[in-house]
Amino acid sequence: MESVSLIIVIAAIVLGVILFFKLLSKPIRLVLKLALNTVIGFVILWIINFFGGEVGIELSLTLINALVVGFLGIPGVLLLLALHFLL
Repeated sequence: MESVSLIIVIAAIVLGVILFFKLLSKPIRLVLKLALNTVIGFVILWIINFFGGEVGIELSLTLINALVVGFLGIPGVLLLLALHFLL
């Protein structure tokens, strides 16, 4: 009888661990996507600032720009460029 209880406990632990990782996979994926968008956006902002100085395009690295680029990625950079030219 003791071996049956041990098997049930082990199965419950394995099921709990699988459920735990299944629940955490979506938030972790969201954080990784946000980090990737931020890195790509900052690289593009850096390239724009590096080469854009010769043609008059300059986007500063402020907190608001960082948030826009972090959440939107490449479309955020395009939005900042459009706002730079419109305003």
